[in-house]
Amino acid sequence: MRISEAFCQFSNLVAETSGKPATFVLAFIAIVVWAITGPIFGFSETWQLVVNTGTTIITFLMVFILQNSQNRDSKALQAKLDELILTTATAENRFIGIEKLNEEEIARLTEMLRQAADSEGDRDVERKVTHLYDRKRSES
Repeated sequence: MRISEAFCQFSNLVAETSGKPATFVLAFIAIVVWAITGPIFGFSETWQLVVNTGTTIITFLMVFILQNSQNRDSKALQAKLDELILTTATAENRFIGIEKLNEEEIARLTEMLRQAADSEGDRDVERKVTHLYDRKRSES
């Protein structure tokens, strides 16, 4: 098994497990136990360092694990949407790949589509989207 496949399986498992209520309860209990042991250890710096170090390490690693899972989910969803666009006769194929636009361009496109949908019929919206796409492509 390749490292990327192993990491993929591991990140799926961690993402699924970390989102369960039982995992939250377990983490909460661990913090409560840590807090209760404070007086036993005299609220020492070592006692504080244990939770600070543990939570920092877990948070640091979880960022990468969850980002990996999120990236794959987003790519899979995008592939599914692209497939739907391609197989739907009335869908506008020009929308495939718009996820690569920057945030400002996507926001502008979304607003233009919303305004067009609110003000006109479907044929007019299709014409405007095609015109918008052609204009954007000629600017590039």
